[in-house]
Amino acid sequence: MLILSARDDSAEPRLGVTASRKVGNAVVRARAKRLVREAFRATRELFAPGIDVVVIVKRSTEESKLDTVIAEWRAAKPQIDRKTKALLTLAPTATGTRS
Repeated sequence: MLILSARDDSAEPRLGVTASRKVGNAVVRARAKRLVREAFRATRELFAPGIDVVVIVKRSTEESKLDTVIAEWRAAKPQIDRKTKALLTLAPTATGTRS
């Protein structure tokens, strides 16, 4: 699961990864997190500045390869762009200054 959130600043996109015990033991969870972090580094251009990305690992990634995860993220680019556009258009009005 991929969750996007807008920030007030326009710094580089940030990544957060979580994997519960349902995914597997500590070794499996650590591998899943490494895989997600590396995929994020390889596809950083998918995410606009000022966006936080949270990935919740839902299933074991024992058979998954980096190329597979990157391909999934690239295939989700239209959804990522649509969500990013919605977040960035709402962010200035939601965090406006008080009069």
